This record gives sequence, C-alpha cells and structure tokens, in this order.
Amino acid sequence: MSLTIYPAIDMRGGKCVRLLQGDYDQETIYGDSPFDMAKSFAADGSEWIHMVDLDGAKDGKRVNDRFVIEAAQKLNVNIQIGGGIRSEEDILHYLENGVNRVIIGSIAVSNPEFAIDMIKKYGAKIAVGIDAKNGYVATHGWLDTSELKAVDLGKRFADAGAETFIFTDIATDGTLAGPNIAAVCEMAEVTGKNVIASGGVSSLADLQAIASQGIQGAIVGKALYENRFTLKEALKVGGSR
Repeated sequence: MSLTIYPAIDMRGGKCVRLLQGDYDQETIYGDSPFDMAKSFAADGSEWIHMVDLDGAKDGKRVNDRFVIEAAQKLNVNIQIGGGIRSEEDILHYLENGVNRVIIGSIAVSNPEFAIDMIKKYGAKIAVGIDAKNGYVATHGWLDTSELKAVDLGKRFADAGAETFIFTDIATDGTLAGPNIAAVCEMAEVTGKNVIASGGVSSLADLQAIASQGIQGAIVGKALYENRFTLKEALKVGGSR
C-alpha cells in the first residue's frame, strides 16, 4: 500500500520553524518565507503540503493565514492547514480561498458538537487533528492536556463521519527519535479511517515502517529540514496514490 507524504511547514511570526515537542521556547527557524518553502516542496513533486499556524494554535485565531492562501492559490499542490481554527468562518476563509483540507483540533475537544456539525457539512474537507500526550488529548498549541483519551475522541468523530485523522504523538514530535507507530496503528484500528502519522519521523526506514502498517499518510518536518533525507527520496518510498 502506498503512503502519502505530507511535508510540513510550521509557521510562527511569518517564518518557517520547528518546535521541540511543541515547546514554544525551543524553536528553530528554518526559513524566512513559508511560500518559498511550499514552492520548493511543490517543485519536488509533492501532492500535499501540511501547514500549521503555530501562532494561531496558541492565540486561538488565524495569524499566518495569508501564507497558506498564497500557497493554495499560486501553487499546483493540495494544502491542508491546522492551527487557530475555531469557527465556521475560519473554515470557510480557507476553503473559499483554495485550501483543500482544514484541520480542526482544539475546538474538537472543547466543542465536539460544533466539530461534528462541521464534519457533516463539509465532509472530506475537514480533518480531525488529535494530538496526544501519554495517550491523552492535548490542546491549544499543546499547552493543555485533557482527561480525554485520544482513541476515544477518534472513535467519536469516526462514528460522526470523519474520514481523515492526523495523529501526533507529542513525545516524539521534533525529536527525530522515530514515530510512535503502535499508537498510530491503534488510532487507525479504532477509527477504521484514514490516519496520517505525525511526529518523530527521522529516516526513510521510519516511512517504510509506517507504510508497512497500511497507514494512509505521514507528515515529515524536521527530518527534511535537517537533511536526513530529501523530499524526493521520501516520495519514492511513499509511491503514488
């Protein structure tokens, strides 16, 4: 089974950055232009780009949306965006400006009824982002941890019609220590839906391991920026869908 590769662009203060385990005090800047980074990913043949508004996730409102929309409108690539999406207005702001998929995360925990309404209304254009710390859901830029089990949340939204989940294990994110494949597989098994693995990918072998489990996709960030492998090499491992 092929694996869709999602190169990641995390945006903070208009720059491309990576955080270590979601810690805003442990930031590395990798580029001054999110659009230029997206353009290079598209030029390398990526079908999708995963963009995250870190300022938005922390502040609860759109902050870096102009870079997302610029990429969606000017590049021949699919864009999915997460971070700071708290209302239907936010969702429409992106969808009406060419973005292919909007990720709802914190709002899915704080207001699950709203999330379910959006899933039913916009279907496959909505993905549910579930970020977990020791198996429990974390929200608001990973600054808060809830008492809700990640798999229980996944099951609820799968039953409501969600087709795509982005599962991040915070303990592995930005560490290059390898993904928590067991946790990703558990989410895929419980939901029975497409799950995109996020966090910890450090090598092509990690991608091969994810693919071997039948997982739909993998988000790759720090490994690309640290030149562990190229996007073209990753896309070869993923194959075409």
